[in-house]
Amino acid sequence: MKEHIFNIKSEKEFTEVTLSIFKHQFQNNKVYRSFCDLLYIHPSDVKTIDEIPFLPIQFFKSRQVLSSLEPVEEVFTSSGTTRSITSKHFVTDIQLYKESYLQGFAHFYGSIEDYVVLALLPNYLERKGSSLIFMVNDLIAKTNNQESGFFLNNLQELTKKLIELDKKGQKVLLIGVSFALLDLVEIQKFNLKNTIIMETGGMKGRRKELVREELHQILQEGFGVAQIHSEYGMTELLSQAYSKGNGIFETPSWMKILTRDTEDALTIQKTGKTGGINMIDLANYNSCSFIATQDLGKVHNNGTFEIIGRFDDSDIRGCNLMVL
Repeated sequence: MKEHIFNIKSEKEFTEVTLSIFKHQFQNNKVYRSFCDLLYIHPSDVKTIDEIPFLPIQFFKSRQVLSSLEPVEEVFTSSGTTRSITSKHFVTDIQLYKESYLQGFAHFYGSIEDYVVLALLPNYLERKGSSLIFMVNDLIAKTNNQESGFFLNNLQELTKKLIELDKKGQKVLLIGVSFALLDLVEIQKFNLKNTIIMETGGMKGRRKELVREELHQILQEGFGVAQIHSEYGMTELLSQAYSKGNGIFETPSWMKILTRDTEDALTIQKTGKTGGINMIDLANYNSCSFIATQDLGKVHNNGTFEIIGRFDDSDIRGCNLMVL
């Protein structure tokens, strides 16, 4: 079943593969099995995607969420304060992650070899275990272009490079965390014609949080671009969704977003209603493909989605019974 994940061509095929992976993870993932048992849900009762239980993302902080007995090849960890407990994603097949982000990028942006990738991710570089750094490092290598690379605090050097490459007509992807992109446009106003600006979210405590519209407006004016792109991913996922503007995200064919009722975590809502984001990521074959995140959002009729905010811990109603 693993080999079919990245070849899904239809909704029917997605459903078949998803139900098969649910059965596999129910049988092979002790944490997920305990969770399903607690809810009295068995694969024989599940006929549609909406009936699959979604594991609260907090379990990645307290358990080894694994559906495989293979050796762990990588452990990805979330960022957090010194006091907070971080999530850990134990990855037994790093090739699945590579295939996911390479095919996902190619689907939305074309060949990575057409780009110079410049990465402005200081807070991620300052710690170990970031799945984002792993992905971007590999994308940089895959460009086969010596101009690609990471930047930490050397914003003047990055400014010079951005202007030079853009003037040459080189396609550039600048991927950065929000606060660092804001730092950059404060020291230089750009007028870029061949560069994609992609933010990965979050001020990470470095600046006052801004609503997306305000952040994107400042960045659009600062970089001289019509749209700000966004990447949506997390430690607990092996796939990414991308937005090419206005905060509207699309998923690759092996991902699907559903929303759950904010008052009843086990009820899946119809499209168009704001709710908790539930994520199906079939690339999580060896961990758990069905995750209830702490993000709030809305799914549109065409399958695109937007992120509206986050639950406070006190607001995660209906999940209390799910702490094993």
